[in-house]
Amino acid sequence: MSTQTEPINEVYSRRILEIAADVTRQGRLETPHGSATVSSPLCGSRVTVDLRLEGGRVSDFAHEVRACALGQTASAVMARHVVGSTIEELRDVRSTMHAMLKEDGPPPTGKWADLEVLTPVRAYRARHGSVLLTFDAVVKAIDGALAGEPSP
Repeated sequence: MSTQTEPINEVYSRRILEIAADVTRQGRLETPHGSATVSSPLCGSRVTVDLRLEGGRVSDFAHEVRACALGQTASAVMARHVVGSTIEELRDVRSTMHAMLKEDGPPPTGKWADLEVLTPVRAYRARHGSVLLTFDAVVKAIDGALAGEPSP
């Protein structure tokens, strides 16, 4: 685990704030296949995700994000790339983000490369939850859809 070497305000870079300001696909889907709400008990952030699946890929997505700029940044990147992504890809990006923050692993690559901007959050354990909310909610919604659980 990295040690805290800079004030938390330094983590809120211009790029993070730009991405956070551009959260798309906000709201709820009328008939999702899966839905999930995940909250961070440390900071109070919350993300609710609705998605539809077709052929092992996400075909539609919407979310409600109540989080700091770090959580909004992660959610904004998710919203840009989730539609068309496979279930396996979404599970992988979640695992990569967990490893990046908690085990000093490398950031995601490819279409998820913008998530590298969140690498400095490693040093702030209390902020990990907010960043990971969108990934955990998406995987939970996928699991619910695959299990045939009714969406709220």
